[in-house]
Amino acid sequence: MTHYEGELRVTAGDRFAILAARWNPRITDALVEAARKTFADNGVDPSDVDVVRVPGTWELPAAAATIAAAGAHVAIVALGCVVRGDTRHYEHVADECARGLMQVSIDHCLPVCNGVLAVEQHEDAEARAGGSHGNKGEEAALAAMEMANLLPRLVEAAQAEAAR
Repeated sequence: MTHYEGELRVTAGDRFAILAARWNPRITDALVEAARKTFADNGVDPSDVDVVRVPGTWELPAAAATIAAAGAHVAIVALGCVVRGDTRHYEHVADECARGLMQVSIDHCLPVCNGVLAVEQHEDAEARAGGSHGNKGEEAALAAMEMANLLPRLVEAAQAEAAR
């Protein structure tokens, strides 16, 4: 059986989109900066990274769907932060955002990497936005590059297999 795995190798001119909620800006700004730095550190020209800010996490799937439909980007990184409160609002926003992002990825066969934090308290978010648990913006950008490398190779392999 053939083994396929993405690499952190980008093609010059590949465009990436970072979508980020403005809600919880101290956290989301740290996620965005880590994602931008990760792209740059891995050879993506900063001019090939578009940053789109939306009001909150709830709006991320609609923005992702619009960008995916345009076909100009090889991957999308979605960043946000939802902190549990006293109501069920947290579950609605976090769960439906994740579902929506996954649906965009499936519908458009495009990597949509979920870097949305769904945490119990602000300290948990700080730990995941450059604290003791690393930075999920960095992790989402790495996943975006790897998947942008892998998916075209899978398509080529499937087409070659079908041609046999």
